[in-house]
Amino acid sequence: MLARLRPYLPTAALAFLIFYFAFHAFTGDQGILSSGQRSETLTAKTRELASLRAQRQDLEVRAKLLRDTSLSADLLEERARSLLGFADPRDYVIRMNP
Repeated sequence: MLARLRPYLPTAALAFLIFYFAFHAFTGDQGILSSGQRSETLTAKTRELASLRAQRQDLEVRAKLLRDTSLSADLLEERARSLLGFADPRDYVIRMNP
């Protein structure tokens, strides 16, 4: 019986390999069916990157205003009051958690 099937063994092995690689091409981690999830992740990371860039830009502007060459009196007063916990009696203080 094995002698009759012997000519078909290479064809069966090749068919198995084709099926195996095709299956993983569709359902694997990097497969065709997971491209939607990758797109969603890319969109979320792009939004996060834009937010972080805006935060960095704001921090760079604030840091520039605190340098010796271009010191902003208003920003300096704001930082001093924030760090020391003081407020002018005429100020409205709204405390927010960062």
